[in-house]
Amino acid sequence: MLSPSARRFLSLLPRQRCSTAFSLASRTPSLSRTSSLQFHASRTMSTHPSLSLISTPDAPAAVGPYTQAVRVGDFIFLSGSLGLDPATGKMVEGGVEAQARQALKNMKAIIEASGSEIGKVVKTTVFLHSMDDFKAVNAVYTEFFGEHKPARSAVQVARLPLDALFEIEGIVSVA
Repeated sequence: MLSPSARRFLSLLPRQRCSTAFSLASRTPSLSRTSSLQFHASRTMSTHPSLSLISTPDAPAAVGPYTQAVRVGDFIFLSGSLGLDPATGKMVEGGVEAQARQALKNMKAIIEASGSEIGKVVKTTVFLHSMDDFKAVNAVYTEFFGEHKPARSAVQVARLPLDALFEIEGIVSVA
């Protein structure tokens, strides 16, 4: 049996279903194990007014259902940038170094379109196809950022979109 507060909470949620569901009961001990909520994938959602979507033709269009960046408050959250040539939409040739340079150029175009600058990058996450490329990527990264040293994580992943060798995402201040 659900508590009155749990019933009130559930009554406020949309009553829609889809094939992919999650169980609130498994995440919330106060809910009955038999209670679950399901959300419909085709429900039309819109961007909240507190968020501004950022897009520029000077960087490749997103390769999926997302935007190049989102501004919320004084921060820009950059989607992953690949080494795609914005003019052709094709991956640049020349290996991981060439892809890293192009991805960083693409990231810079998005940052500048948002009204910020490279010196205000707070944090980046670098995704590598192979950690064997770590040293080469660090050289390109250092060349790009110069004396600016944002916080950074770098991880190897099994596969990147479009079989890229390098991808970078970031958080940037506009304050």
